[in-house]
Amino acid sequence: MKKNGFKQVAYVTAGVTLSLTVVLALHIYLVTRPDPNKEQQRVMARIDFKQDIAPEDAQKITACLYMQKGVDHVLCNDATNIAVFTFSPEMNNANNIIKSLISSTSYEAERYVPSQEDMRSGCPVVVESFTDKIYNMFRQM
Repeated sequence: MKKNGFKQVAYVTAGVTLSLTVVLALHIYLVTRPDPNKEQQRVMARIDFKQDIAPEDAQKITACLYMQKGVDHVLCNDATNIAVFTFSPEMNNANNIIKSLISSTSYEAERYVPSQEDMRSGCPVVVESFTDKIYNMFRQM
């Protein structure tokens, strides 16, 4: 009877160990595999125009940017003279898109690149969010 009990404990222990090893291997595979959505990554860029643009100009700029390879969304604001667009980094480069826009139109424009201080400060959209307040409280402790 003792021999059968020992065998049962050994079988259960081996089964649990094998199951945990399989779960661990599956977890490592899922965590370390390449991102399948890499082609779907998007980058956002901003163009500052040096002259005032009219609403008609904004429509022309939007159409010109949409014609660029990889660009999938464009917002052009004639009140602030700014255009923001998203594109696929695998298909094009922001500098190439802006150069193409400048060469095909008569607008003077330059790419807006945030300073290092702006990059360190984080997202400018929600500067004083609830989580930011909590983070700053713990940082001061």
